[in-house]
Amino acid sequence: MEILINCSIVLVTFILTEFSAWANHKYIMHGFMWYFHADHHKKDHKSWFERNDLFFIIYAVPSWLLIMFGMMNQYAWYTWVGFGILLYGLAYFVVHDLVIHQRFKVLTKTKNVYVLALRRAHKMHHKNVGKEGGESFGMLIIKKKYIQAALKHAKIANA
Repeated sequence: MEILINCSIVLVTFILTEFSAWANHKYIMHGFMWYFHADHHKKDHKSWFERNDLFFIIYAVPSWLLIMFGMMNQYAWYTWVGFGILLYGLAYFVVHDLVIHQRFKVLTKTKNVYVLALRRAHKMHHKNVGKEGGESFGMLIIKKKYIQAALKHAKIANA
């Protein structure tokens, strides 16, 4: 039973972190911390790293602290919250950096409808290079119109 509860905490935390990430992206990254996020929309440097990469700390530090203090307290419930945040961070790296932006050249050729829809939604987010007026601030949950467009594209490609 304890394993089921802990896995549930990890899963619920992962899901809630998607909504937290959406809000952070829309109101913090495109708000008072735009300076750090701006180079993700409009590259103003020659480095492979972006100022935007510093945002991993927003999730990594609380995750690490929750895991560390939870383990120090006989794997208290918040240990699993920390692991849920960590899992989301790993998903973010894979989905955002590998699949969408292809910062490392893997997973470059896909016909997966969901991946194509994710890439399109994110492309529309990056279409706006300014702080205001953006769309698609989430990572995993995207508008239905992008999935429909990807399905349409997949049908044409397979015809």
